[in-house]
Parts: sequence; structure tokens; C-alpha cells
Amino acid sequence: MILDNAPSWQAKLAKEFDEPYMQALKKFLRSEKDAQKIIYPHSTQWFHSLETTPLNDVKIVILGQDPYHQVGQAHGLCFSVLPKIKTPPSLMNIYKELKSDLGISPANHGYLENWAKQGVLLLNAVLTVEDSKANAHQGKGWELFTDKIIETVNIECKNVVFLLWGSYAQKKGAIIDTTRHFVLKAPHPSPLSAHRGFLGCQHFSQANDYLKKYNKLPIDWQL
Repeated sequence: MILDNAPSWQAKLAKEFDEPYMQALKKFLRSEKDAQKIIYPHSTQWFHSLETTPLNDVKIVILGQDPYHQVGQAHGLCFSVLPKIKTPPSLMNIYKELKSDLGISPANHGYLENWAKQGVLLLNAVLTVEDSKANAHQGKGWELFTDKIIETVNIECKNVVFLLWGSYAQKKGAIIDTTRHFVLKAPHPSPLSAHRGFLGCQHFSQANDYLKKYNKLPIDWQL
């Protein structure tokens, strides 16, 4: 596990790979592979969010929980699926809110790479999962690593928008300094909870208004 393709992050996170928790995580993942278990996403995409959104470019952070666990879906960006894969229900609700908030018609795919390239860090709390077993890799060490990523953004960047959807993301984002950054909270966009306040939250327009206030280029949410 290395961050060779994410040099701006490597400079801040390299020491984490020597920590006992990360050594234990490596051992766990190796044993899972040795047991012929299928892990998503592919190991080349575990750090795809960091590779696609350099530290100095981060404008917005969206926190997810763990990767999609069906074949062909996960590729290292939270809420995003690879092209030609059916758009998941939570992302459909995100698209509904984009339509309501900014008048943006829903994309006919669920590939969010373009957001990541504009400075939207699409970060899951856990970066791997076993095939067909949601949350199978929770509590194995990834959460400590992604806490460090959030801490790094909190300290190294200024005027970042954090979109915290659902209680899990809100708890994980509790360390964020709200005097330096803009934190927006809403229920998770899952069909189970979106109607409780995610739909109608207007986070996308609020995020762009904040970026413009600090002379940052707003995100083009159209895919």
C-alpha cells in the first residue's frame, strides 16, 4: 500500500503506513486475499480518491461509509460507480437534489470522476469491502487512516466545504474546525432517509456560494 500516484498526500500521510494499525490492516488484507476472497475495489484503486483530488486542490469533501460491494461498482470514489453500471439508489437521490437545487438534469450514469477532478474529495471511511458483504472491513484500521486524511484537510487547507450526510459522516467529521471551513449536515441520501431532509437541503448551491465568496471556482456539478 503506497501513495506514489498521490505525491501531495504522500508528503503528509507517509508516516501512517508505518503505524501498527496500518501494519495490522495490511496483514488482514493479505490474509483475505490468500483465502481467495474477492475484495472491491481493485487494489490499484484503493487510494483513487487521493490520486484524483490532490490535497492542494480540495474544495469540497463528501464522506461515504464503505465501498459498493457488488461486481463492477466500486472504483475508489464514494457514491460513484464505473461507467455502464446502474446508478445506485443513494446517488439517484443526490441527482434528484441537484435537479431541485440547481436545475441540473440527472446524468444517465453514476461516474463521478469529473467532480473529483474539480476538487471534490469523494472519500469513504473504509476503503475496501468483501464481495457481497457490506461493511465487512469495518473496524480493521481504515477508519484511522481516513480520520488522518480528514485531519490533514482540516489543518492544511482553508475554506473547504464538508458535506456530511447521515450520522456516520457527521460523527466522523466532528473534528472539523468550523472557523476555517464550512460544514453542511443532512440526513443520508439513502432511500431510507433522504425524505427526512436530504431532499431539499440545497447543499450544492450553498457549497458553490461559499466557494465563490472565497474567490474559488465553483464546482460544475453537471456530469
